[in-house]
Amino acid sequence: MTTRRKAIQQSVAVAGMLMAAGMLPRAAWAYNKSAFDAKTVAEVMKALGASAPTESKDVTITGPDIAENGAVVPLGAATTLAGVKKLLVLVEKNPNTMVASFDVSEAVEPNFLTRAKLGQSSDVYAVAVMDDGKAFYAKKEVKVTLGGCGG
Repeated sequence: MTTRRKAIQQSVAVAGMLMAAGMLPRAAWAYNKSAFDAKTVAEVMKALGASAPTESKDVTITGPDIAENGAVVPLGAATTLAGVKKLLVLVEKNPNTMVASFDVSEAVEPNFLTRAKLGQSSDVYAVAVMDDGKAFYAKKEVKVTLGGCGG
């Protein structure tokens, strides 16, 4: 019987062998450190080379109105826009604003669910970054009763 730990170990080993053999693109392991280290929405957009986002009804953010435990807050981001390159989940008052970045292509439906830590009540954004660098967002306020970032 395969345990979860064993399956993860095997997956990492296979990925390592594929990368060593040049069969797995290095981009699969790459991420934009400056975007993840950014402290504001504007800094995230600048790090990604995108324009300041414009509010759009074609982008949606889902999450609870009140999160009882900020350590594990379920969030969803989606868009119906065509030509999306990335879909981001941003938490305005977190120490690091960007909590998730999803690469989108024609083969990937831009609809993602994730969980994030929220240290305090904050506006949460779903941002769709387009191929041409334009960005569109939706935002939602999530109130946190028990902080998740050591609070």
